[in-house]
Amino acid sequence: MTKSEAKKLIEQARAAWDAEEWLRAAELYERVLAHFPDLEVSAVWWYDAALAHKFLRNWAKAYELGREAAARSPRGEGDPAYWNLGIAATIQRDWATARDAWSGFGIQLPDGEGQIDGRFGHACVRLDTGGEREVVWIERLCPTRGRVVNVPVTGGRRYGEIVVHDGEPKGERVVEGSNYPVFDELLLFEASPLPTLEVTVAAGEAADLEALVALFTDHGFGAEPASGVRMLCACCSEGTHEQQRTADAGAQQVSLAAPEEEARRLLERWAGESAFGRSWSGLATVG
Repeated sequence: MTKSEAKKLIEQARAAWDAEEWLRAAELYERVLAHFPDLEVSAVWWYDAALAHKFLRNWAKAYELGREAAARSPRGEGDPAYWNLGIAATIQRDWATARDAWSGFGIQLPDGEGQIDGRFGHACVRLDTGGEREVVWIERLCPTRGRVVNVPVTGGRRYGEIVVHDGEPKGERVVEGSNYPVFDELLLFEASPLPTLEVTVAAGEAADLEALVALFTDHGFGAEPASGVRMLCACCSEGTHEQQRTADAGAQQVSLAAPEEEARRLLERWAGESAFGRSWSGLATVG
Protein backbone atom coordinates (compact mmCIF):
# COMPACT_ATOMS: atom_id res chain seq x y z
CA MET A 1 0.00 0.00 0.00
CA THR A 2 1.33 3.42 -0.94
CA LYS A 3 0.95 6.48 1.25
CA SER A 4 -1.44 8.03 -1.26
CA GLU A 5 -3.64 4.92 -1.10
CA ALA A 6 -3.47 5.06 2.69
CA LYS A 7 -4.51 8.70 2.64
CA LYS A 8 -7.65 7.86 0.63
CA LEU A 9 -8.56 5.06 3.05
CA ILE A 10 -8.12 7.38 6.03
CA GLU A 11 -10.44 9.90 4.37
CA GLN A 12 -13.00 7.13 3.91
CA ALA A 13 -12.55 6.06 7.52
CA ARG A 14 -13.21 9.59 8.75
CA ALA A 15 -16.32 9.85 6.58
CA ALA A 16 -17.57 6.54 8.01
CA TRP A 17 -16.79 7.83 11.50
CA ASP A 18 -18.84 11.00 10.91
CA ALA A 19 -21.72 8.78 9.75
CA GLU A 20 -21.31 6.65 12.90
CA GLU A 21 -20.54 3.59 10.77
CA TRP A 22 -18.23 2.28 13.46
CA LEU A 23 -17.41 -1.12 11.99
CA ARG A 24 -16.51 0.27 8.56
CA ALA A 25 -14.42 3.03 10.13
CA ALA A 26 -12.50 0.53 12.26
CA GLU A 27 -11.89 -1.81 9.33
CA LEU A 28 -10.53 1.01 7.18
CA TYR A 29 -8.21 2.21 9.94
CA GLU A 30 -6.97 -1.33 10.50
CA ARG A 31 -6.22 -1.79 6.79
CA VAL A 32 -3.96 1.26 6.90
CA LEU A 33 -2.38 0.32 10.22
CA ALA A 34 -1.40 -3.08 8.86
CA HIS A 35 1.02 -1.21 6.59
CA PHE A 36 1.79 1.93 8.62
CA PRO A 37 1.61 1.01 12.33
CA ASP A 38 4.24 3.42 13.60
CA LEU A 39 3.86 6.74 11.81
CA GLU A 40 3.57 9.70 14.16
CA VAL A 41 -0.12 10.02 13.28
CA SER A 42 -0.72 6.28 13.69
CA ALA A 43 -1.38 6.68 17.42
CA VAL A 44 -4.56 8.59 16.52
CA TRP A 45 -5.63 5.87 14.07
CA TRP A 46 -5.06 3.12 16.65
CA TYR A 47 -7.08 5.13 19.16
CA ASP A 48 -9.99 5.75 16.78
CA ALA A 49 -10.09 2.11 15.69
CA ALA A 50 -10.15 0.95 19.32
CA LEU A 51 -12.82 3.51 20.19
CA ALA A 52 -15.00 2.38 17.28
CA HIS A 53 -14.92 -1.18 18.66
CA LYS A 54 -15.75 0.19 22.11
CA PHE A 55 -18.87 1.81 20.61
CA LEU A 56 -19.68 -1.59 19.07
CA ARG A 57 -19.14 -3.27 22.47
CA ASN A 58 -16.55 -5.53 20.85
CA TRP A 59 -14.37 -5.61 23.93
CA ALA A 60 -11.81 -8.10 22.63
CA LYS A 61 -10.99 -5.84 19.67
CA ALA A 62 -11.16 -2.68 21.80
CA TYR A 63 -8.62 -4.34 24.11
CA GLU A 64 -6.35 -5.51 21.28
CA LEU A 65 -6.28 -2.17 19.46
CA GLY A 66 -6.35 -0.19 22.70
CA ARG A 67 -3.05 -1.73 23.77
CA GLU A 68 -1.48 -0.50 20.55
CA ALA A 69 -2.93 2.98 21.01
CA ALA A 70 -1.72 3.24 24.62
CA ALA A 71 1.77 2.01 23.66
CA ARG A 72 2.04 5.09 21.42
CA SER A 73 0.61 7.61 23.89
CA PRO A 74 2.34 9.73 26.58
CA ARG A 75 2.04 8.42 30.14
CA GLY A 76 0.80 10.39 33.12
CA GLU A 77 -0.90 13.10 31.05
CA GLY A 78 -4.53 11.97 31.10
CA ASP A 79 -4.42 10.56 27.58
CA PRO A 80 -7.82 8.94 26.82
CA ALA A 81 -6.14 5.97 25.13
CA TYR A 82 -5.23 4.71 28.61
CA TRP A 83 -8.76 5.22 29.94
CA ASN A 84 -10.36 3.23 27.12
CA LEU A 85 -7.74 0.52 27.53
CA GLY A 86 -8.45 0.45 31.26
CA ILE A 87 -12.13 -0.21 30.54
CA ALA A 88 -11.46 -2.90 27.94
CA ALA A 89 -8.79 -4.62 30.07
CA THR A 90 -11.14 -4.61 33.06
CA ILE A 91 -13.89 -6.26 31.03
CA GLN A 92 -11.34 -8.80 29.76
CA ARG A 93 -10.25 -9.27 33.39
CA ASP A 94 -6.64 -8.57 32.50
CA TRP A 95 -5.89 -6.85 35.79
CA ALA A 96 -2.19 -6.27 35.13
CA THR A 97 -2.99 -4.35 31.93
CA ALA A 98 -5.86 -2.51 33.61
CA ARG A 99 -3.61 -1.40 36.48
CA ASP A 100 -0.94 -0.25 34.04
CA ALA A 101 -3.55 1.63 31.98
CA TRP A 102 -4.92 3.55 34.97
CA SER A 103 -1.38 4.38 36.06
CA GLY A 104 -0.61 5.47 32.51
CA PHE A 105 -3.59 7.79 32.61
CA GLY A 106 -2.27 9.28 35.85
CA ILE A 107 -4.50 7.66 38.50
CA GLN A 108 -3.06 6.58 41.85
CA LEU A 109 -4.18 3.02 42.61
CA PRO A 110 -4.13 1.13 45.91
CA ASP A 111 -1.12 -1.13 46.26
CA GLY A 112 -1.49 -4.74 45.23
CA GLU A 113 -1.97 -7.04 42.28
CA GLY A 114 -4.96 -8.55 40.56
CA GLN A 115 -8.51 -7.26 40.78
CA ILE A 116 -8.83 -3.64 41.90
CA ASP A 117 -11.19 -3.22 44.85
CA GLY A 118 -10.46 0.25 46.12
CA ARG A 119 -12.48 3.13 47.52
CA PHE A 120 -13.11 5.63 44.78
CA GLY A 121 -16.12 7.31 46.35
CA HIS A 122 -19.74 7.33 45.26
CA ALA A 123 -21.27 8.05 41.88
CA CYS A 124 -24.40 7.23 39.90
CA VAL A 125 -24.83 4.84 37.00
CA ARG A 126 -27.60 4.84 34.42
CA LEU A 127 -28.57 1.19 34.03
CA ASP A 128 -29.67 0.16 30.55
CA THR A 129 -31.54 -3.11 30.15
CA GLY A 130 -33.59 -3.56 27.02
CA GLY A 131 -34.52 0.10 26.72
CA GLU A 132 -35.36 0.66 30.39
CA ARG A 133 -33.07 3.21 32.01
CA GLU A 134 -32.70 3.75 35.74
CA VAL A 135 -30.14 5.83 37.64
CA VAL A 136 -28.77 4.09 40.73
CA TRP A 137 -26.03 4.88 43.24
CA ILE A 138 -22.80 2.92 43.27
CA GLU A 139 -19.71 2.56 45.42
CA ARG A 140 -16.81 2.90 42.99
CA LEU A 141 -14.31 0.03 43.26
CA CYS A 142 -11.99 1.31 40.53
CA PRO A 143 -12.17 4.00 37.85
CA THR A 144 -14.71 1.97 35.84
CA ARG A 145 -16.41 -0.54 38.22
CA GLY A 146 -18.97 0.05 40.92
CA ARG A 147 -21.21 -1.89 43.30
CA VAL A 148 -24.91 -0.94 43.14
CA VAL A 149 -26.15 0.27 46.55
CA ASN A 150 -29.80 0.93 45.62
CA VAL A 151 -32.46 -1.72 45.13
CA PRO A 152 -33.21 -1.22 41.41
CA VAL A 153 -36.84 -1.10 40.33
CA THR A 154 -35.87 -2.22 36.82
CA GLY A 155 -36.72 -5.87 36.33
CA GLY A 156 -33.76 -8.23 36.35
CA ARG A 157 -31.40 -5.87 38.17
CA ARG A 158 -30.28 -6.35 41.76
CA TYR A 159 -28.77 -4.63 44.75
CA GLY A 160 -25.08 -5.49 45.16
CA GLU A 161 -24.34 -6.31 41.54
CA ILE A 162 -21.16 -4.88 40.05
CA VAL A 163 -21.34 -2.88 36.84
CA VAL A 164 -18.79 -1.41 34.45
CA HIS A 165 -19.51 2.19 33.49
CA ASP A 166 -18.22 4.62 30.89
CA GLY A 167 -15.77 7.38 31.73
CA GLU A 168 -17.67 10.40 30.41
CA PRO A 169 -20.37 11.71 32.81
CA LYS A 170 -23.88 12.11 31.37
CA GLY A 171 -25.55 14.12 34.08
CA GLU A 172 -24.96 15.05 37.69
CA ARG A 173 -26.65 14.63 41.05
CA VAL A 174 -26.21 17.10 43.91
CA VAL A 175 -26.66 15.90 47.50
CA GLU A 176 -26.10 18.24 50.45
CA GLY A 177 -23.89 20.49 48.34
CA SER A 178 -21.70 17.68 46.95
CA ASN A 179 -21.74 16.86 43.24
CA TYR A 180 -21.72 13.30 41.93
CA PRO A 181 -21.33 12.30 38.25
CA VAL A 182 -23.83 10.08 36.44
CA PHE A 183 -22.17 7.55 34.13
CA ASP A 184 -23.73 5.27 31.53
CA GLU A 185 -23.50 1.55 32.18
CA LEU A 186 -21.43 -0.47 29.72
CA LEU A 187 -22.23 -3.94 31.04
CA LEU A 188 -23.12 -6.05 34.06
CA PHE A 189 -19.78 -7.31 35.35
CA GLU A 190 -20.86 -9.48 38.28
CA ALA A 191 -24.39 -10.52 39.22
CA SER A 192 -25.74 -10.34 42.76
CA PRO A 193 -27.08 -13.37 44.63
CA LEU A 194 -29.58 -11.26 46.62
CA PRO A 195 -33.19 -11.54 45.42
CA THR A 196 -35.45 -8.50 45.20
CA LEU A 197 -38.52 -8.50 47.44
CA GLU A 198 -41.42 -6.11 47.90
CA VAL A 199 -43.29 -5.40 51.12
CA THR A 200 -45.91 -2.92 52.27
CA VAL A 201 -44.88 -1.11 55.43
CA ALA A 202 -46.62 1.42 57.65
CA ALA A 203 -44.36 3.93 59.36
CA GLY A 204 -45.76 6.40 61.89
CA GLU A 205 -42.87 8.82 61.33
CA ALA A 206 -40.21 9.36 58.71
CA ALA A 207 -37.65 8.26 61.30
CA ASP A 208 -39.32 4.84 61.41
CA LEU A 209 -38.73 4.33 57.72
CA GLU A 210 -35.16 5.58 58.02
CA ALA A 211 -34.62 3.03 60.79
CA LEU A 212 -35.84 0.25 58.50
CA VAL A 213 -33.41 1.26 55.75
CA ALA A 214 -30.56 1.50 58.27
CA LEU A 215 -31.35 -1.92 59.73
CA PHE A 216 -31.15 -3.66 56.36
CA THR A 217 -28.06 -1.71 55.33
CA ASP A 218 -26.26 -2.60 58.57
CA HIS A 219 -26.78 -6.28 57.75
CA GLY A 220 -25.36 -5.96 54.24
CA PHE A 221 -28.77 -5.84 52.56
CA GLY A 222 -30.79 -3.13 50.82
CA ALA A 223 -34.09 -1.33 51.35
CA GLU A 224 -35.59 1.22 48.95
CA PRO A 225 -38.83 3.04 49.92
CA ALA A 226 -41.08 4.01 47.02
CA SER A 227 -41.08 7.60 48.30
CA GLY A 228 -37.34 7.77 47.56
CA VAL A 229 -37.73 6.93 43.86
CA ARG A 230 -37.97 9.89 41.49
CA MET A 231 -39.00 9.54 37.87
CA LEU A 232 -37.26 11.71 35.24
CA CYS A 233 -37.52 11.82 31.46
CA ALA A 234 -34.44 10.75 29.49
CA CYS A 235 -33.48 14.33 28.67
CA CYS A 236 -33.83 15.57 32.25
CA SER A 237 -31.93 12.55 33.56
CA GLU A 238 -28.80 13.80 31.80
CA GLY A 239 -28.97 17.20 33.50
CA THR A 240 -28.02 18.36 36.99
CA HIS A 241 -30.52 17.51 39.72
CA GLU A 242 -30.45 18.15 43.44
CA GLN A 243 -31.54 15.25 45.59
CA GLN A 244 -32.53 15.16 49.23
CA ARG A 245 -32.22 12.18 51.51
CA THR A 246 -35.80 12.03 52.71
CA ALA A 247 -38.21 9.28 53.71
CA ASP A 248 -41.96 9.83 53.98
CA ALA A 249 -44.13 8.48 56.75
CA GLY A 250 -47.31 6.48 56.12
CA ALA A 251 -48.00 3.27 54.23
CA GLN A 252 -45.94 2.53 51.13
CA GLN A 253 -44.15 -0.13 49.13
CA VAL A 254 -40.54 -0.86 50.00
CA SER A 255 -38.20 -2.85 47.76
CA LEU A 256 -35.83 -5.09 49.69
CA ALA A 257 -32.67 -6.98 48.76
CA ALA A 258 -32.19 -9.93 51.11
CA PRO A 259 -32.95 -13.63 51.41
CA GLU A 260 -36.65 -13.94 52.25
CA GLU A 261 -36.15 -15.48 55.69
CA GLU A 262 -33.63 -12.81 56.65
CA ALA A 263 -36.02 -10.12 55.41
CA ARG A 264 -38.84 -11.52 57.56
CA ARG A 265 -36.60 -11.62 60.60
CA LEU A 266 -35.46 -8.03 60.14
CA LEU A 267 -38.99 -6.77 59.44
CA GLU A 268 -40.23 -8.43 62.63
CA ARG A 269 -37.35 -6.92 64.57
CA TRP A 270 -38.05 -3.48 63.11
CA ALA A 271 -41.76 -3.66 63.89
CA GLY A 272 -41.10 -4.91 67.41
CA GLU A 273 -38.78 -2.05 68.30
CA SER A 274 -41.69 0.39 68.54
CA ALA A 275 -44.88 0.08 70.55
CA PHE A 276 -46.97 1.62 67.77
CA GLY A 277 -46.72 3.05 64.25
CA ARG A 278 -44.73 0.23 62.62
CA SER A 279 -46.14 -2.73 60.70
CA TRP A 280 -45.57 -4.70 57.52
CA SER A 281 -47.46 -7.10 55.24
CA GLY A 282 -47.44 -8.78 51.86
CA LEU A 283 -43.77 -9.72 51.58
CA ALA A 284 -43.18 -11.28 48.15
CA THR A 285 -40.25 -12.08 45.85
CA VAL A 286 -40.32 -10.08 42.60
CA GLY A 287 -36.87 -10.65 41.10
